[in-house]
Amino acid sequence: MTTPVLVAVAWPYASGSRHLGHLAGAYLPSDIFARQQRMIGNEVLMVSGSDVHGTPITVRADEEGLTPQDIVDRYHNEFLDQWDQLGISWDLYTTTGTSNHSEVTQEMFLAQLERGHIDRRTSKQLYDVEVNRFLPDRYVEGTCPHCGSNEARGDQCDNCGKTYDATELINPRSKMSPSSPVLRETEHFYFRYSDFNDSLESFLNSKEGWRNHVINFALGWLRDEGLIDRAITRDLDWGVELPVEDLGEGKRIYVWYDAVIGYLSASKEWAERQGTPDKWKHWWHNDQSRHVYFIGKDNIPFHALFWPAQLMAVGEQVAGKELHLPDDIPANQYVTFKGGKASASRGVGMTIEEGLQHFQADALRYALASNFPEQADTEISYEEIVRRINEELVANWGNLVNRVLSMTHKTCGGVVAEPGELTKDDTALLAFIDRSLEESAELFEIVELRAALRKGMEAAQAANRYLNATEPWKLAKTDLDRAQTILYVALSAINGIRVMLSPFLPFTSEKLNDLLGHPEEWSRVPLTAGLPIPKPTPLFNKIEA
Repeated sequence: MTTPVLVAVAWPYASGSRHLGHLAGAYLPSDIFARQQRMIGNEVLMVSGSDVHGTPITVRADEEGLTPQDIVDRYHNEFLDQWDQLGISWDLYTTTGTSNHSEVTQEMFLAQLERGHIDRRTSKQLYDVEVNRFLPDRYVEGTCPHCGSNEARGDQCDNCGKTYDATELINPRSKMSPSSPVLRETEHFYFRYSDFNDSLESFLNSKEGWRNHVINFALGWLRDEGLIDRAITRDLDWGVELPVEDLGEGKRIYVWYDAVIGYLSASKEWAERQGTPDKWKHWWHNDQSRHVYFIGKDNIPFHALFWPAQLMAVGEQVAGKELHLPDDIPANQYVTFKGGKASASRGVGMTIEEGLQHFQADALRYALASNFPEQADTEISYEEIVRRINEELVANWGNLVNRVLSMTHKTCGGVVAEPGELTKDDTALLAFIDRSLEESAELFEIVELRAALRKGMEAAQAANRYLNATEPWKLAKTDLDRAQTILYVALSAINGIRVMLSPFLPFTSEKLNDLLGHPEEWSRVPLTAGLPIPKPTPLFNKIEA
């Protein structure tokens, strides 16, 4: 029985180039998981898009003297090109700037307003008297009220991960002028997150198998302080328009609230594009579906707390049935570069563009996947990427494939040989490969992707040891039949290993698919004797430091 799986991936701000920390944190893990889920026969819908409403975009536009749309167009197109180069297999990668997204956001807003989970309030917000405007969160910096970091943003501290209101900052500074901001009254719509503290605690307590840092962070937040009501509109002219006129001009729905709605709006947009407008319900109105959210750990509160609350608040107001809540949030921790957290805004770490300039796409994918920060922050550097590629990918998997295909081409007349009787060592290797396939599938199921990759590479090491022990290149001179049987077994091992590695290495795996045929499921399919094996070319290039 197949399962409808929604692979929901964090929406990057279209405000600047993304770095390898972003890639390792959310975009590569989600693609690897989605590819494997498709291979085992599940119905996968993998969606994301560029977040075009964040204040980082308007900040950058102000700095460069451009319009927000100019900034969005530049970086959205850059993202699309890089996803293509990396082989990220979206079903839909869109933006929050579509009319579809606005309509879905407004529909949810009205449903929550009608059910009493949104209300109007007057509050004090920071105001820059020199430029005569209220300051949205990212237009303010200051000292974090929780950890004391002096580089805290107006909505969230990168140092401790806490979120807060900009008015809580100590010694706030305007990014628009040298003047110190002052507090002034303004009216906004608030989402009543506090309505859902008990429901969220029950929801989180029902989850098994979530990563410890995710569940502990979310439950700790609820038990220590609980969710507070937050303003979900801002004094902006860039963002989703309000579906009501209560607040007058100059107000927009804020990115904190509308970005997560993108998972639903993108699902609807995908269904519409397929010519099946109601197909989104197969994932969102289906108790048998599975929703897996790929994010970085700084996004945990938005996906484990705020988004489930917003979904609960809709009730059955959207298409007559409750919307599906997250089933798993395997948030990765941070990638660090020379001890500092990778950051696009601070220019820390290698950008995706730089990574693609230096390395083959599959080689870069491998180096990052082998260092995924699944349980703790991981350090990565140019030197570490080179080491992973040369000492592991090239020397182990690439070497195995190249020498077995080369020997098969030379020793077996350019075809897969008809094997003789298999020995105990032959069957032991193939049994190990088949067992590794089963174990890697189990690791994928719990989103332990780094360990799943290790299973594939351990299988390649086992096949290399088998070759070194049997030495078919020597046997070819004295016992050709046995040499050909060994090569058949080694090629059969490769036929299974490539299945384990294909979600990680899609481009080079496709080359093997062209030679050996496309795998139909997550298993090792027996080879057909007589299958042509042309002289191979190396899958990977060794990197010269």
